[in-house]
Amino acid sequence: MQTETLLALVEGELNERKALDMTVLDVRTKTSFTDYMVVVTGTSNRHLKALCDYVEMKVKANGVMPLGMEGDMTSDWVLLDLGDVIIHAMTQQARDHYQLEKLWTVGDAPIAAVA
Repeated sequence: MQTETLLALVEGELNERKALDMTVLDVRTKTSFTDYMVVVTGTSNRHLKALCDYVEMKVKANGVMPLGMEGDMTSDWVLLDLGDVIIHAMTQQARDHYQLEKLWTVGDAPIAAVA
């Protein structure tokens, strides 16, 4: 599956599942391990896990096998690695603390438009 198609699939599923404050970071020129990082906020730890579970099911149904998922129903941060796209689902408190967008945009990584 093309990276842009995968990203659109991820964005659509996260929007449908009520992910908050979605930011897509284009890190193609910053790292070799992924093309895009999607950072979203969930309303609770359970919501974070559900967001990633639903994305995992959606991409599997479309022939993409995730590389891994870290975090569980008690985590403030759940990471889903799809290879070319990595999803960081975080509580607002964790997102404020770790500031991933700031970390990756320090080197001028562009923030991609969110569909």
